[in-house]
Amino acid sequence: MSGLICVYCGSSSGARPEFADEARRLGTEIARAGFGLVYGGGRIGLMGIVADAVLEAGGHVHGVIPEHLVRAETAHTGLPVLDMVESMHERKARMAELATGFIVMPGGFGTFDEAFEILTWNQLGLVTKPLVFLDGTGFYGPLLAALDHVVESGFVAPQFRRIAAVARTPEEAVRIASGPAPDVPGKLSSLDVTAKRSSL
Repeated sequence: MSGLICVYCGSSSGARPEFADEARRLGTEIARAGFGLVYGGGRIGLMGIVADAVLEAGGHVHGVIPEHLVRAETAHTGLPVLDMVESMHERKARMAELATGFIVMPGGFGTFDEAFEILTWNQLGLVTKPLVFLDGTGFYGPLLAALDHVVESGFVAPQFRRIAAVARTPEEAVRIASGPAPDVPGKLSSLDVTAKRSSL
């Protein structure tokens, strides 16, 4: 196994069947490419579909789920590894630690929260790992347009827009997520962040 790719996605399957179809293809491709999956540990919705597809293709799956969500998200008990953690913060930190890169599929507020945290951490130099929105279904069109609007409005420097990559196929998403993070001029290093914190 070459490493773990983190997938952020919904605990619902969404209103369109192509969301589930894309999740199955992504799980199969992660395993085919020689990677394992780290994700939120649920067995329902797109989360469960991706995990099951990886397992069915002979891949490794590592779930991370907070204790208070075990019942709400119906924890996947068929995983090789399922970490039970105490909080959402611990869950996100654990997945970020384990992952070599991140793929974002359709989801709700929780998916957005996870994705934007990694985008911010990359901008600040707290992590240097690629993140890609898998958008073969067009679900993320409005959000990607909003990111462009934020840049055009002067709240994010243009070079940082490259941190949010976009893929149209699972194969392209896995290739980006397993590669190097974008080299962004002006990006803070971890030393810069430590210095800024110590000066406060």
